[in-house]
Amino acid sequence: MRHLPFCALQALPLDQIDSRSVTQPRFIAPDGLEAPRRQWAWATIILGITLAVLDGTIANVALPTIAEDFNASPSVSIWIVNGYQLAIVTTLLPFASIGEIYGYRRIYLFGVVLFTVSSLACALSGSLELLTASRIVQGIGAAGLMSVNAALLRYIVPRMKFGTAIGLNALVVGASSTIGPTLAGAILAVLSWPWLFMINVPLGVLTVIMGWRSLPESDLADRSFDFVSAILSASSIGLIVTTIDSIGHQLSPILIFLQVALCVLTSTLLVRRELGMRDPLLPLDLLKIPVFALSIGTSITSFTAQMLAYVSLPFIFQNIYGFTPAEVGMLIAPWPAAVAIMAPISGKLSNRHSTALLGSTGLILLAAGLLFLAFLPEDPSIPGIAWRMALCGIGFGCFQSPNNRTLILSAPRERSGAASGMLGTARLTGQTIGAALVALLLGRMGIGGATAALLVGAGFAIVAAGVSLSRYGKENRAGY
Repeated sequence: MRHLPFCALQALPLDQIDSRSVTQPRFIAPDGLEAPRRQWAWATIILGITLAVLDGTIANVALPTIAEDFNASPSVSIWIVNGYQLAIVTTLLPFASIGEIYGYRRIYLFGVVLFTVSSLACALSGSLELLTASRIVQGIGAAGLMSVNAALLRYIVPRMKFGTAIGLNALVVGASSTIGPTLAGAILAVLSWPWLFMINVPLGVLTVIMGWRSLPESDLADRSFDFVSAILSASSIGLIVTTIDSIGHQLSPILIFLQVALCVLTSTLLVRRELGMRDPLLPLDLLKIPVFALSIGTSITSFTAQMLAYVSLPFIFQNIYGFTPAEVGMLIAPWPAAVAIMAPISGKLSNRHSTALLGSTGLILLAAGLLFLAFLPEDPSIPGIAWRMALCGIGFGCFQSPNNRTLILSAPRERSGAASGMLGTARLTGQTIGAALVALLLGRMGIGGATAALLVGAGFAIVAAGVSLSRYGKENRAGY
């Protein structure tokens, strides 16, 4: 069985399949897995997404509580989120490249294991510094599973159902995001914040068990891992975030200038190196595809807008309007709930209609919702907040599924790992920049910076709508 081709393995029992069963050369993979293995593999992907999304939304809601517990300022406590996001965004592309070389299945399972272990470390942390360090390790694990989940999905479901699959995955993201704030509020009402991270442990163990038996093997690239490009990529992205944070904390202008200069240097060296590569870690070959590049731009700007709101809103609701942590969780829930409803609908629509128009329409709605939130009355009602949050969610859900489908399917199948890595990198880059901008605004303006973050977020959403609309006429559905 050691040298059977992948297509022959589909008929074998799961307990007879292991990573050695697939030959190293690239194979012609079947159009998705056979049932019931397809359902188990898809469920594994969904559980992994649930892990990462639950953790992010729970941590955001808990920021004011954790900051109070450790007697830390809001701008410092945001590094609980920033450290996690920064670790993901700097390691996501390297993990995607490693996944193409050694297999998406291995990287996914490694990521889930590391994420689960570090979640336990977060729960046991006794200081802000230790919690932040554990969150960084947790972010590295999250990068492992996020970097290849869309690429794995391309091997799990048939091509004709891929748009629907992306939409349903977005539904899971929305549902998890909806549960997260409410769950965080409920836990904080009766237990201490470490229990927020403990919920990842049983989910992580279950994901590993299911994934070990069901996830498929994939094409393997015939190349070695480019460590130099990985270091340059991580340095470039990391320096962007640390520069924004340094400006927010009013550090020395000389230090800020040095960070900017280093960022320009590492970025230049990275691009020059990647231009000479056949399969670059930074997929410049994919960025030459107009629809792919514009979808990346839309993703970065839209997720920046989202994170500006997600990080600032708990401070607005709790510190400005005086809502309790449990109430904050309920107030945030309408946004992801609306995403959960809209995402599968827009995913199906993207199979037949222009993603450029769907995306730009949704992002205009997002911008309107953020503006309505920024200008809340002095004593807002819960229904008044809820409909504004739902409007943001409807807009974001209308954009997300079509954009993700177009981004993944516009890349060649053998470059699915790079496309999946760029999808995650674009999202996390936007989220990391958004969180860093909130820290900057809070550091410079105090709690008033949280409201200013919503205005900045509306601006990013409008820019994202323009980038999305620029794809109109460049879409080639026949190529997907």
